[in-house]
Amino acid sequence: MASAEEGRQQPDAVGVLNARRTLLQLLGRAGVGPGDAEELIGLVEAGAVSLAHRELAGAQRGAPAAGETLYRAGWLDGVQAATADLGELAERAVRAALVHDAADAPAGERPPVRRMEVERARVAATPLYLSFTTVSDFDPEVSEQVLTAVLATMGARERAGYAGRLAGFAAEHRERLERLFARYGPGSGIAIHGRYSLVHSPTSIAVLERLSAAPGELWEAWDAGELPPAWLEGLTAAWGSGS
Repeated sequence: MASAEEGRQQPDAVGVLNARRTLLQLLGRAGVGPGDAEELIGLVEAGAVSLAHRELAGAQRGAPAAGETLYRAGWLDGVQAATADLGELAERAVRAALVHDAADAPAGERPPVRRMEVERARVAATPLYLSFTTVSDFDPEVSEQVLTAVLATMGARERAGYAGRLAGFAAEHRERLERLFARYGPGSGIAIHGRYSLVHSPTSIAVLERLSAAPGELWEAWDAGELPPAWLEGLTAAWGSGS
């Protein structure tokens, strides 16, 4: 009969390393380069530690209400010490995951946008877009160029956390976005090609977030990417009208 300890057994260092190597090999067979695969896994690892850090930090609010004052103080001190250590581990994990991004850019400049970052942004934006409207036939190659311009406005850390930022933006502006896509998006009377083309693309969520957060930087990246100014002007006008 298995003991309670055996039932709670967690992966050891050897098992974790084996799982990591297995995942790297599987990603390689799928065509993901070693550097991109390492970054993806590193971000997952860093995220797991960061989430554990936040959960433990929240445990400070659960200090026992009853009991001796010294016991309560010791309990809080222990949680705070563990939280601080876990926070340092999370920070190191993030730095390790993004190490080559920092190395790719001169001091004071943003690193070049890579295909894996574009793919991560696409994966984040598409389900948000589909929560407001339906699939469109907007050119996927153009979508890649648009997301490259969007990501060029951010540093490596902002890109790593962009999925969460997009989700927060969509939640905060849900009603306004619903009106915009109903009026200008797929299924409306607005043609897919023209001033409001971007509303037919999943990238529109990302572009709108950047128009709200960093419009100047977005225009610079847009011009550098030689994207049609009318697209950005049209989306700016639609968003500014409150839809």
